[in-house]
Amino acid sequence: MNHFNLSGQNRRQFLGTAAAFALVQSASAQAAETDVNVFGPRPGYSPQIGTLVSEMIWMRGAVLRAVKGMTPDQLDFLLDSKANRIGALLLHLAATEKLYQLNTFDQVGPQELFKSPAFKDWAVPMELGDPARSSIKGHDLNYYLNLLQEGREKTFAEFRKRDDAWLMSVDKNWPWGPTNNLCKWFHVCEHESHHTGQISLLRGRIPGAKPENG
Repeated sequence: MNHFNLSGQNRRQFLGTAAAFALVQSASAQAAETDVNVFGPRPGYSPQIGTLVSEMIWMRGAVLRAVKGMTPDQLDFLLDSKANRIGALLLHLAATEKLYQLNTFDQVGPQELFKSPAFKDWAVPMELGDPARSSIKGHDLNYYLNLLQEGREKTFAEFRKRDDAWLMSVDKNWPWGPTNNLCKWFHVCEHESHHTGQISLLRGRIPGAKPENG
């Protein structure tokens, strides 16, 4: 089997099924404790950061539901030569979060992000395409869930150190044009929505998949 190598991290792929279940349960518990369907400020965060956190928790729940119970073979399913594997899409979400962490928390500029040593191991899942199709496979679900959870915990820990003035601060050099941190992190949330739709479509195309209702 081919394994995508994240330095110092692939040992986590050996976590048992119970660990993956615990991650899902932890996310569900966090959502329940904060009234997942009531967006707004959350304890421990400034008001607008807390509202963003509530949105990110809600969207992550949708990601977890889309991949719940998937086997390694299902995660490795390739619809066609131009499609992405579901596992690669999950790793892509983790890579996206890492990229915005480096930019907004560590002040790594947009022109330097892909050159950053801290992002080197994430370049393949970030770009996807043929390199990802050939190398990101052979992992079980908890491998991906653990990386997603690890990244999210870091993001929320960093959010707790910051205030709404930081969230609204504008980066005039961002490739899209002037962009504040709220827009950047809302994009991370929206990005999960985009790829969750892809994941749901791909899951429905796996041989033997049951049709979804609704």
